[in-house]
Amino acid sequence: MAKTPTPKKSSLRAAYANARKADPRPITGKEKPAELLAHAFSAYVGRQERTAFELMQQSVQQDASIFLTLSGAMTPAGLHQSCLIPLVEKGIISAITTTGANLYHDAHRIIGHGIREVNPNAGDLQYRLARIIRIYDLGFWEEALLDTDRLFSAILRQPEFQKKMTTPEFHYLLGKAIHGIEKQLGVKQPSLLSTCYKHGVPIWVGAVQDGSIFLNVVKLKRLLGDAFKFELDINDDVYSMAAMQHYCRHNGSGKLAIWILGGGVPKNYTLQGEPLLDQILNVPTSGFDIDVQFCVDPVDNGALSSCPAGEGHTWGKVSVEAVETGSMYVHCDVTAVFPWLTHALFSEPKNKRKPMRLMDKMGDAVKFLDADVKKRSKSLMKTLDWSVEEAEPSSKKDAKAHDTFVR
Repeated sequence: MAKTPTPKKSSLRAAYANARKADPRPITGKEKPAELLAHAFSAYVGRQERTAFELMQQSVQQDASIFLTLSGAMTPAGLHQSCLIPLVEKGIISAITTTGANLYHDAHRIIGHGIREVNPNAGDLQYRLARIIRIYDLGFWEEALLDTDRLFSAILRQPEFQKKMTTPEFHYLLGKAIHGIEKQLGVKQPSLLSTCYKHGVPIWVGAVQDGSIFLNVVKLKRLLGDAFKFELDINDDVYSMAAMQHYCRHNGSGKLAIWILGGGVPKNYTLQGEPLLDQILNVPTSGFDIDVQFCVDPVDNGALSSCPAGEGHTWGKVSVEAVETGSMYVHCDVTAVFPWLTHALFSEPKNKRKPMRLMDKMGDAVKFLDADVKKRSKSLMKTLDWSVEEAEPSSKKDAKAHDTFVR
């Protein structure tokens, strides 16, 4: 029996010869953040963090359209004030997808309610008796909720809201109203809603009905009936996300980046724009070029929140380049890492640019995609029908082949 030739050690090592060397250096306290990341974060989660920072820098330097997604109670934690609002003001974030809860809780501080650090082990029965609402180690009086409900109820009854609209249109109008209130009250630290309104950053909320802003919509509809005409167009909302990504792919630098803080609905609602284009509408696309995520979830539980870029590529959500060199999943708590990376980003003067004001281009983006869909309407019409005879496996032979493939 012939011996299988054993590859030489030198040929096996060749693939690793040009790998980046771990280059730890003594910390002096005089380093710039980027220098510290380059030399003190060479391994494990530290290296994930360093790579994420490098990809964030690359997103800005390539002038990519940066779609940021935000889940979890991040505005109560103050992440919008420390990181997101400065990122919007410096033109770095182009679009946001978040939860209704983050936008709702953002308003507490605007109308004078404080959020305090509390002991998570003090006893929830005691907190409830005191009417203190707890979000892990943060707390606020119940009146913050009740006053915020009244605020949104009053805003939502204004004439400009009495029509059907998408969530970016909805949040643009909310931001405009909140901006006016902030000016009247002399608010020094504006909300995320008003900041995005000022800088033309569209805000999508994929599960808008899962949050207290929409709970107030429910109240208004029941109380006012047909006199309350506000309505969200979910069909146009999903389409507008795909349209904006398609528009950004064909305008400006043509690069797309996604920064994912947490996971959940905001993550998938943004990423699904790509399969809507390619899989459903037959409009060619390649997926996001850069994919950076900060999340505590393990990647092996099948959950969408923890789905890494490679898995997303199989769905057409991110590009080949993103899988090979443009993605990083940082296994961490967002609040423990993202403020530091934002500081590192701002410590480099070149990491700023003019706002893209994508909200101003929403109409053009929708028309641009409409034109491409219209070109394909004849072939798309053939995808509308299905019969049971087409179902697979349709025979024992097919079933056996499928079983072999799965194994």
